[in-house]
Amino acid sequence: MTDPESSETESAQGAGELSGYELAKKALEDARAKSRSRRTPASRPVIDGPRNKSRRRWSGSGPDHRDPQLLGNLVGRLAQAPGWQSRMGAATVMSSWDGIVGEDICAHAQPTRLEDGILYVSAESTAWATQLRYVQSQILARIAARVGNGVVTQLKITGPQAPSWRKGPRHVPGRGPRDTYG
Repeated sequence: MTDPESSETESAQGAGELSGYELAKKALEDARAKSRSRRTPASRPVIDGPRNKSRRRWSGSGPDHRDPQLLGNLVGRLAQAPGWQSRMGAATVMSSWDGIVGEDICAHAQPTRLEDGILYVSAESTAWATQLRYVQSQILARIAARVGNGVVTQLKITGPQAPSWRKGPRHVPGRGPRDTYG
């Protein structure tokens, strides 16, 4: 094994005789030799240690964690993250309303929003709103079976909105025309 200090003195002595390219090449060789002399077997990085048994040194043609992943798998992992369960449940309820309640009810009532576990449903008539109130527990059970417990805890079913009779800047207080809508 050569002494690193003696190789430095040799390179300094031979530096006067070498050209720029040869001088750079000689300096690189000296640096590599010095690096090799410092390295011990214990200081080498452990590639196939006890924690990295499944890690390969080459990529090969098989699938690898570095390969591009499918978008569905990524979204699935994201949906399992904390805070996303309620959002995914709300989106599932809104998008698959017809599959949850059936086509008959879906044709006459639609969910409008989901806030704090309360699903707001708007029926097309007061008769449909009354009928939905009777089957409210069954609808909640179907929603819980589809998206899980706790996503929807309560239903607020409303009938159609009556038109406003307050038109213009001046109006007379009172109930307006006495008629039923729906």
